[in-house]
Amino acid sequence: MDRCVVLVDAGYLLGAAASLLAGEPARSRISVDHAALIQGLRERAEADTERPLLRIYWFDGAPDRVPQPEHRRLRVMPRVTVRLGALTRSDGRWAQKGVDAAMHAELTELARNRACSDIVLVTGDGDLLPGLMSAKEHGVAVHLWAVQAADGDYNQSEDLVAEADERRVLDRAWITRAVRARELSGVCSSPPAPRPEIAAILSAPLPESAGEPATAAPATRNGSAAAPAATAPVAGTTRAPAAAQGGATDPPTAKGVPTPKDLAELNRAVGGPPGTPATVPSATLRWSSDKGWVDRGGGPAEPPETAALPTLAQLTSAEQRWADREEDITAVSGDPFEVGQVFARRWTERLNTPAHLQQLSTEYPRIPHRIDGELLRYAARFGLLAHKDDQIDEHDRYAIRAGFWREVDARTASVEAATRDA
Repeated sequence: MDRCVVLVDAGYLLGAAASLLAGEPARSRISVDHAALIQGLRERAEADTERPLLRIYWFDGAPDRVPQPEHRRLRVMPRVTVRLGALTRSDGRWAQKGVDAAMHAELTELARNRACSDIVLVTGDGDLLPGLMSAKEHGVAVHLWAVQAADGDYNQSEDLVAEADERRVLDRAWITRAVRARELSGVCSSPPAPRPEIAAILSAPLPESAGEPATAAPATRNGSAAAPAATAPVAGTTRAPAAAQGGATDPPTAKGVPTPKDLAELNRAVGGPPGTPATVPSATLRWSSDKGWVDRGGGPAEPPETAALPTLAQLTSAEQRWADREEDITAVSGDPFEVGQVFARRWTERLNTPAHLQQLSTEYPRIPHRIDGELLRYAARFGLLAHKDDQIDEHDRYAIRAGFWREVDARTASVEAATRDA
């Protein structure tokens, strides 16, 4: 077949690009325009081989072979197939497992089946030498591409270079069409821009001392007052109480960031006078994981009207479910804040009872446990699970919930405006 195929070792391509542009091979040091990169690979391959492109195979590693956001974007691009190996951590370093074997198998299979006349290899790994030699024996021309080395030396196996039929170098000018070094401050990456929504969730009001029940109404995301709550402070956290209704909240202090475990402990009853039992219990908080619901401590269950709020699955038809998956694959990047917004948009748009939206708003900043669990399971589809105990990173959880509340705010405002105009 007079056509070409490109096999890309993403670990090599992006690692070498990071070394060239940022001075170290960490892929976190670069930002990649994957659409521009794929288009550049296609144009360069067709020009070098003088053959039309059949397909680009993108080989990369991922924890438990779960596609990450970049893999989700790549695999829906025309003429791109993503093959994932495992990504494991050993001695504090990440290592790919199975990527070389997958590339070797694809290389030899394409050549054996005469699926193409030319194969472009973007790799530096000498383990592919037997596959390269096998492809040549089947009459396939092998083009080996390198990324310009930061030190001007080889960053590929010399045996691989010696056996290739053609060799090209992707220089800095070509790389920078699709790859950029991230801006740095000293030796550390610039901190992300602050998100007021996350700060608002972290500044859920607490009383000044354990002996005082909370009486001030906590401010909601848009500045209005929510229902008062009686809570006890969490050990190790210090936050200013909210102002009275209609006033602004004081910013939270920087002493500690409460975890879900900390917040769950707020269900302890507020103590009364010495010698008397506690009489003002706060709401029970339930935090979800992929292994089920986790109840922290005692206390009453959620109010019946809150527990009865429908989940997104209950509000979604089969047709909508298919459309949601299509949108997830093609349009949702996987940013935690965006994931929370998308989930909340679907939930609020499909509600047919405005009272449900009002009930949810009174629970801020705590998402009812059934909806919260569904939200976190949805987020897990985008590779947001941390690489330890299959849990979502704590900061990502706050961002997911902040995105959720931002979208709920927008929907609540539009409903209230429509009600006033009616």
